[in-house]
Amino acid sequence: MRALALSFRPVLPLALALSPAGAQGPRDEERATFARCEGSGRVTCVVDGDTIWYRGDKIRIADINTSEISRPDCAAEAALGERATTRLTQLLNEGPFSLEREGRDTDRYGRLLRVVSRGGQSLGDILVAEGLAEQWRGRRSGWCGQRVG
Repeated sequence: MRALALSFRPVLPLALALSPAGAQGPRDEERATFARCEGSGRVTCVVDGDTIWYRGDKIRIADINTSEISRPDCAAEAALGERATTRLTQLLNEGPFSLEREGRDTDRYGRLLRVVSRGGQSLGDILVAEGLAEQWRGRRSGWCGQRVG
């Protein structure tokens, strides 16, 4: 009998085999329990639909804009802002996430500018798809003409 020579090669998942080395994206290593911010001692909490405190750093979510809840111009803006804040809190509490810097490190108020993602998907994009936010265009929009759905 003749012996068969077998060789084993590791088989990579297709996504890894097609991507360049190191291009797998960020690892979701951040995790915390988020609640609505209250009082002045803010460490890890949600301010509104596009601003959070995480481990003592104030972070403006860089890829979206949501309506204001602290000084809304109308009832519709306040309602939409509350919904965005609640939904962002839920999304952050669903599991580990990544904070990615894109462009500038901070805004004019000193907040860190970060995109929050999970599994490579921006949580901001989820808020946009659900009608709770808009893509950031370099300026704030007026929300009082928006339909709250």
